[in-house]
Amino acid sequence: MIAHIDGILSEKNADSVVIDCQGVGYELSVSMSTLAACPASGKSVKLYTYLAVREDGVELFGFLSREEKNMFLRLIGVSGVGPKSALGLLGVLSVHDLSVALVTGDVAALSRAPGIGKKTAQRLVLELKDKVSNDELTSASPAYVPAAHSAEAEAIEALMALGYASSEAARAVSQVSGTSDKANDLIFQALKKLGGGL
Repeated sequence: MIAHIDGILSEKNADSVVIDCQGVGYELSVSMSTLAACPASGKSVKLYTYLAVREDGVELFGFLSREEKNMFLRLIGVSGVGPKSALGLLGVLSVHDLSVALVTGDVAALSRAPGIGKKTAQRLVLELKDKVSNDELTSASPAYVPAAHSAEAEAIEALMALGYASSEAARAVSQVSGTSDKANDLIFQALKKLGGGL
């Protein structure tokens, strides 16, 4: 089993990334939140992995955190929820928000994910509400965590001061990370991303 891949991000696609690890390019299917939180191409990245082996092929999935991977594994353990649907859920809701939705029985929030209808959402609540840990309910940290006192960190703090959620701010800043080393420029560009409906 491949536990994780640590290398240089060489490609970002619509729903996957390619990581160059000592000359070998690994393509990993990822959620929209992981895709948004990945650094710019050419930078190093580490993704936790899950290898799915099916009759029609083999597919590698990538996650920025162990928590996201663990939630993914729980989701695909529910009848009617495949890997793509699980990634869809993790792209619409953070692990924290997904945990809250499962515990509170928020079927409407779960149904916002592509491929998740009302019946599937109800089944998810029924099967997983008792399997959510306290850590998942109390942790609300974004997957993308910039270095302290960096321009990225300043930009995220500024966006949060404007009323954006930490995960929303982190996602927007991660998408423009590397385009400037000035917080003001990053804030301006991130606000344009947020205005465009992330």
